Amino acid sequence: MKALTKITRSIKPAEVEKKWHLIDAEGLVVGRLAVIVANHLRGKHKPSFTPHVDCGDHVVVINVEKVRFTGNKRDEKTYYKHTGYAGGIKAVTADKVLDGRFPERVLEKAVERMIPRGPLGRQQMKALHLYAGTEHPHGGTQPQPLDVASLNRKNKAAA
Repeated sequence: MKALTKITRSIKPAEVEKKWHLIDAEGLVVGRLAVIVANHLRGKHKPSFTPHVDCGDHVVVINVEKVRFTGNKRDEKTYYKHTGYAGGIKAVTADKVLDGRFPERVLEKAVERMIPRGPLGRQQMKALHLYAGTEHPHGGTQPQPLDVASLNRKNKAAA
């Protein structure tokens, strides 16, 4: 009887096929959406996933200003940044970020913190395209719609 051999295949950067996905974020929960986006950026949804190669896809997310938080997170969640000077810590709530000039930053930071740090992570983050409204300039790439709300009933927040 012949022994079974298991071979782990590593994909090379030249063999990577990058697809484009379009996600409508209206009414979706931020954290659950961020997990799905991060996995698609890394390529973990593919059977050919290789940890040290950028084998992920491009993800276009529209209607980012209409994402939802569960519970009281919209009012109570706080984002911190530091100016670099003594006592220079600044805080802003998620509500103010979503109502402000750049509502995409809520989802961008959530995804960024799920991607590994370093050169590979920065390369993978360049494949993330976030837009506050419904318009995006990536129509020529013909992104395939990805219905995140239908994957799990908890992905869409109750109104």
